[in-house]
Amino acid sequence: MTVTPQTSGNGLSVTYEGAVYPAEEIARGAAYELSSAAEAPGFEWSRPGTTRPWRRFVHATEVSDVHPATEPVEEPEAPLLVPLHRERGWSYVQQLSQQPTAAGDPTLAAVRDSAVIRRGTRMVKVLSARQLAGYVRGWLPHGFCYREHDVAHLRTPAATTVLRTDGSDARDGADVTYALRWRAADPGDYDVPVGAAHRGLTALAPRDRIGAAVLGTGFVPSSGQLVPEFVTRDFADLPMPANATLLAYPADGVEVVLYSYQAEQRGWLRMAGPQWRHLLAAVPGLSPDQEYVPTGEAPRSTRLVGGYAGGDYEAVADLPGGFRVLAMTRAARYPVEWAARRLRLANWRGAPCLVLREETGWLRLRLRRPDPDAVAETGAQCQERGVYEAWAPAAEVTEDRVVDLPYRL
Repeated sequence: MTVTPQTSGNGLSVTYEGAVYPAEEIARGAAYELSSAAEAPGFEWSRPGTTRPWRRFVHATEVSDVHPATEPVEEPEAPLLVPLHRERGWSYVQQLSQQPTAAGDPTLAAVRDSAVIRRGTRMVKVLSARQLAGYVRGWLPHGFCYREHDVAHLRTPAATTVLRTDGSDARDGADVTYALRWRAADPGDYDVPVGAAHRGLTALAPRDRIGAAVLGTGFVPSSGQLVPEFVTRDFADLPMPANATLLAYPADGVEVVLYSYQAEQRGWLRMAGPQWRHLLAAVPGLSPDQEYVPTGEAPRSTRLVGGYAGGDYEAVADLPGGFRVLAMTRAARYPVEWAARRLRLANWRGAPCLVLREETGWLRLRLRRPDPDAVAETGAQCQERGVYEAWAPAAEVTEDRVVDLPYRL
């Protein structure tokens, strides 16, 4: 007798560990949500009252035989490639990624090099409620982040613990986790935290850091995940691209789009309906009923600039379409002829820094290369994993300059 496997409401099913499960595609096929009518290893009871109350999130690399096969709607991201053979399986590579002494291992380097950011790659940064409030009020993407393709299967507060940068975890009792998702404007805006340039991060004592230790292998500290991590280059803020989104993931793993960034208005438009407003209750200083939240007109630490008809203008990354002049009227949103990220750099007490803002003779600085000596010399405080900031008298700062980092169009 032939048994026809069950499928989800969209007719999709996948094979996972030899069994066929109904599935829902996540992040354009980067991961799948599997459902089951009966208990199975690794599945969680999450949706009582349904015909398939057991579910599990798995990465696309863990499944086979997707039925029916679907054509990608856009260029897929480069998968993480792990060279395996009988003596060195996935577990070996995962364990190797957790050993700081293995940072130069050729096998580990080959795996890490396969995680590639291209223009338009969707990036993700997991946030606490406090961090979400900061981004709604004007913070820009910075610090540690990940390709959505690599973390799409981590969707619950407990699962995203390994991606948090604020030092808290699922044991804090949070029943929702938040995230910022945006498209990369240029691969040059990101760096891999390995090698001599980032060795100081691995040497920082626990008392001087927030969040998990930086291993120096380029992978997230985890007992069971193999997730490549990135940092914004020099830990700089990046200009917020058009249509970036702020997300919420409650305990059942559903993705809720809370806000969408409106570049011309410099603010966040609320997208969540009434049934999801309770997810914002824990966010300090934010009214769940506020339809639109402007970020304010405070000077920004970085800007995207572009050229059109011989003039320089503030620009916006509107990907995957490209770069255009930032203008309120549609007729003035010209495609730019060149684009660059403009930021302000300086040195203080021998440490290379980013200038974030200036107030009455004082500069707010962020260390570009955190290490024990720079932290001790400047008295910089850790704001989140890898991000160290301090106030400095403007008169003491040297080599204060504005630089443009061009993008290749």
